[in-house]
Amino acid sequence: MDKVVRSAEEAVADIGQGATLAVGGFGLCGVPYALIDALLAQGADQLTTISNNCGVDDQALGVLLYAGRIRKTISSFVGGNKELARLYLSGELEVELTPQGTLAERLRAGGSGIPAFYTPTGVGTLVAEGGIPIRYDADGNVVEVSRPKEVREFDGRQYVLETALTADFALVHAAVGDRHGNLVFHESARNFNPLAGMAGRITVAEVEELVEPGQITPEDVHLPGVFVDRVVVVGGDRKPIERRTTRPRTDRSQTPAAAGEEATPA
Repeated sequence: MDKVVRSAEEAVADIGQGATLAVGGFGLCGVPYALIDALLAQGADQLTTISNNCGVDDQALGVLLYAGRIRKTISSFVGGNKELARLYLSGELEVELTPQGTLAERLRAGGSGIPAFYTPTGVGTLVAEGGIPIRYDADGNVVEVSRPKEVREFDGRQYVLETALTADFALVHAAVGDRHGNLVFHESARNFNPLAGMAGRITVAEVEELVEPGQITPEDVHLPGVFVDRVVVVGGDRKPIERRTTRPRTDRSQTPAAAGEEATPA
């Protein structure tokens, strides 16, 4: 029952060429940085990643992207990564775009053993009708597009059929975990991490703090240990900011900018 491994390198050692990875995080929040860096050093390539986004330039999954390790990404947002756009439009990367809520539910369904589900999201658009470019060639010509999906009517409303997602491995970042693999995620890091962790056949969790079994009360567990295969302790020092935005202070107040009072005329 003790799922703790000694290092991030050991935790990702058996991820091989062509593996499919479900990766937690949202922007730069809740990203399993240590596991991604260890995978970069390990050398696996031709990877398919399933994540909300594929990193931000050369951070998070972006380090694998810049190194040419990712063959395909299934994501909902790719606008914050210039290298992804370059690789996509030059035919070096396949991109399967999925609405954000649909992506979350596809992962949850995969982890729950549900093969497919109907959702109203995307009805009447290219999401349902097909035709979204997945792959270009080197000359910028579209060579593969998304296929049409089944649409059915329930109670007078149309719904599109979406299939579940599973992965060979899932990489997640948790604030607290115990030796049995029970995990607690901090605030917005809870968005895609539990869902990615459910969808992986082998789920690897990096945790900031390791506690003993029983120290996390059952009602506080966000992802039960039954979904988690390996736990590695990485600490909590790495907290990058995706885009720092601040407001100039005035001489009359030391109120934090978040309060919004220092910019108000007297």
